[in-house]
Amino acid sequence: MDVKEKDLETLELFSKAIKEIHKEVEKVIVGQKEIINQLLVALFSRGNCLLIGVPGLAKTLMIRTLASAMDLKFSRIQFTPDLMPSDITGTEIIEENITTGTKSFKFVKGPVFANIVLADEINRTPPKTQSALLEAMQEHEVTAAGVTYKLSEPFFVLATQNPIEQEGTYPLPEAQLDRFMFNLWLDYPNFEEEVQIVNSTTTLYSPNVEKILSAAQIIEFQDLVRKIPVAPNVVNYAVRLARATRPNGEAPKIINDYVRYGAGPRASQYLILGAKAMAAMQGRTTPDIDDVRSVALPVLRHRLVTNFNAEAENVSTAEIVEQLLNQIK
Repeated sequence: MDVKEKDLETLELFSKAIKEIHKEVEKVIVGQKEIINQLLVALFSRGNCLLIGVPGLAKTLMIRTLASAMDLKFSRIQFTPDLMPSDITGTEIIEENITTGTKSFKFVKGPVFANIVLADEINRTPPKTQSALLEAMQEHEVTAAGVTYKLSEPFFVLATQNPIEQEGTYPLPEAQLDRFMFNLWLDYPNFEEEVQIVNSTTTLYSPNVEKILSAAQIIEFQDLVRKIPVAPNVVNYAVRLARATRPNGEAPKIINDYVRYGAGPRASQYLILGAKAMAAMQGRTTPDIDDVRSVALPVLRHRLVTNFNAEAENVSTAEIVEQLLNQIK
């Protein structure tokens, strides 16, 4: 059997596993199918997510359930103003050997040593602590007292922000925001979904989430996503879309009117990676332009820095991206 045939078999297993994961998550989470799908796209693209939503929309439960369905180690860090970098990465303690009486330093691993890390309310903590997590996200390793410790793969960070209370917060700088593949906004459930949520969460019933994938299988599927070929016209479209967000003489009017800084080359990379993952999750061997368009909003929304005109006229980055998609055919 050649590699190509083996990859096609893996692709079939992958799309089946995605359906099963959705089925398991739906036992606990009502609605939010699109958000769950985008979280999976980011995970299998080896990206990280920034999740924004008001309190009580089951953000933590969603991530915990996703980790349960995948047999992954889950850890949650509640970000507070007094949180120190060592509270995330780990700290060195002095340990005494009872038999010899000698003392030595021992590194105690912090909560970042997990497969799925939920950074709850990341904007509540000062930049020094934020950067400790963002460094681990980027390098997939932690350095303490000159020793480097590798984080176990797969490693996926999900940071949440509360859009309501902004007093006493430390907004993530644009350069840090750029490290997140997706920016996802959670909306309120509709009436029928809310009725279902109330009915299912106010009884003694506790659903059992079965484990669908192991860490080794997830790494295999992440490698498969990277192997998927992309047609030149799809790559060209992704690059044209990212470049169209940068204000200059050739940019669309809406960009020159409302945007101060556009998306960098990382946006083009994530548009293609997201499109590859989207295609693979549906069992397709190559992505098309529609796959790029389906991930454009979460990829570009947090990469556009709007100007004073946009603030004065209350024009959001989401509206700008929507208009851009209509113009870049």
